[in-house]
Amino acid sequence: MKTAKFAIGQVVRHRLFPFRGIIFDVDPQFANTDEWYEAIPADVRPRKDQPFYHLLAENSETEYIAYVSEQNLLEDQSGEPVRHPQIKEMFDKKPDGGYQQKRQSRH
Repeated sequence: MKTAKFAIGQVVRHRLFPFRGIIFDVDPQFANTDEWYEAIPADVRPRKDQPFYHLLAENSETEYIAYVSEQNLLEDQSGEPVRHPQIKEMFDKKPDGGYQQKRQSRH
């Protein structure tokens, strides 16, 4: 099993599509529905045997939750803040502009 390349609180962007976000959870391999997986066009459908990331995501129009394979993520180096409304519930802003997961029990 591969170790995740990206960390919770890290800002990333999608390799192919114009969105970015903050990682709030990581699955060591694909853990979504087959229906979700099959909805991805075959020519860009990622392998299942890699980490998948849950993002507080945004594009130019809206904010949402995204589920993205590691192969389709790149580190976001823009330094721009992410505007997703759930950030304050999950993260504290660090002095360097990054995000740190709040210390709380989640279950």
